[in-house]
Amino acid sequence: MKISELEKQTGISAHTLRYYEKAGLLTASHRNANNYREYNQDDLATAKFIFACKNSGFTLADTSALLAIKDNKEQHVCAEAKIITNNKIKQITEQIEQLKKMQSTLTKLEKICHGGSQSAEFCSIIAALEGEQ
Repeated sequence: MKISELEKQTGISAHTLRYYEKAGLLTASHRNANNYREYNQDDLATAKFIFACKNSGFTLADTSALLAIKDNKEQHVCAEAKIITNNKIKQITEQIEQLKKMQSTLTKLEKICHGGSQSAEFCSIIAALEGEQ
């Protein structure tokens, strides 16, 4: 199948599929005489796997490692995939904590502001961000 068909079947844009190829995650089975990429069912499965990794929050490096495990299962152990997943969970947990802190700060800023029509010279949010309050 051509890249346009792979795009239809995976929901991944042709541009992104080419990017995945440049990143070494996806390789067309072969190229025809016109140098067009030709993909087979294994390539389709790989593209879907990459898409599932992306939707789970894995980085390209994580996805590459997971693909290596998937493509050579007899040479790997399940614990390798679990470590990658646990690292992603830790990272997301840290991001959630940072977002909660940001939300708390913004909520405090919003509460101190009256939102009036006076000049911004008297804006509580600006003053607080400038360190005046």
